[in-house]
Amino acid sequence: MLRGKTIAGLSGLIFASAFMLGGAIRPAVAEVSEVKIAMQYGLGHLPVMVMRDKKLVEKHLKEEGLTSTTKYFQLAGSAAMNDALLSGSVDSTSGGLTGIATLWGASKGRVKALSAVNAFPMYLNTINPKIKSLKDFTPADKIALPAVRVSPQAIVLGMAAQKELGDASKLDSLTVTMNHPDAMAALLSKSGAVNSHLGFSPYQEAELKHPGVHRVFSSYDIMGGPATIVVIGTRQDFYDQNPKTVKAVLAALNDALAFINNDKEGAAKFYVENSGDKSSTYDEVLGLLKNPEIIFSNVPSGTMKFVSFMYDRGIVKQKPTSWKDLYFPTAYNINGAN
Repeated sequence: MLRGKTIAGLSGLIFASAFMLGGAIRPAVAEVSEVKIAMQYGLGHLPVMVMRDKKLVEKHLKEEGLTSTTKYFQLAGSAAMNDALLSGSVDSTSGGLTGIATLWGASKGRVKALSAVNAFPMYLNTINPKIKSLKDFTPADKIALPAVRVSPQAIVLGMAAQKELGDASKLDSLTVTMNHPDAMAALLSKSGAVNSHLGFSPYQEAELKHPGVHRVFSSYDIMGGPATIVVIGTRQDFYDQNPKTVKAVLAALNDALAFINNDKEGAAKFYVENSGDKSSTYDEVLGLLKNPEIIFSNVPSGTMKFVSFMYDRGIVKQKPTSWKDLYFPTAYNINGAN
């Protein structure tokens, strides 16, 4: 008993001394033992596929003195990604900037992007020969996209509708949530489930190779050029409690981006062998990687074009003052970011 009292008294003395020295003792918070990362489908998520299969995050975790493992998930659409991130089922996502912007507004800034990943054009393809512009869509038409209202595709469709039809919500009732592989299959089957698809590479290019499919617009027509589509997102609590893990994830991402940009042949081979995409050949993927419109980069671009429009439509619940509102400080010093 005396020993217990002595230890208790000593602990109390140490605790009290800490306050007199200017602050309380805080227990060290261990970083996560398993890093859970989610991604979607398509060429735009190639960097995370590279991170996964080349074990780049593990490499940089070890350099940080951590023994954490990783677990990767493939989810369909912004809604599923948002739910997984908010619930804590995953720690980080490779998903649309617009999905992260929606969470940023709803969470009062507690969810943001760590880094940009790419800027890709998105095509609205259709099998309806009567559709030459948005004015030609009728209630009988259905447009597949990865998440209604909040996905980058849905936001671009709203922008296009605002520009051409004078009403950003005019085509909302025609949209259907569907992942890109399923959307392409439904479009090409002519089953009637959808007859149009606002997609992503390589599915949109694969669709256009089929007779009877034509493009209505490219997102670059609407946006006036490239803008970040995919970002790496996370929660504020994960960012604060896992600084070494965050550093390792970003280092792994930059390694993956360097591999893709410096070895396009190797990256194309990697995608064909590891993505599970059976619709694209090596030559087709290599052609896409050499397309100057397809950009793999950690530099944020066009952020405010997306998010200002989303705020005006009531999709984002608070108004950003700068692109930096949507990103953690990890992106602040990147040259050319906007």
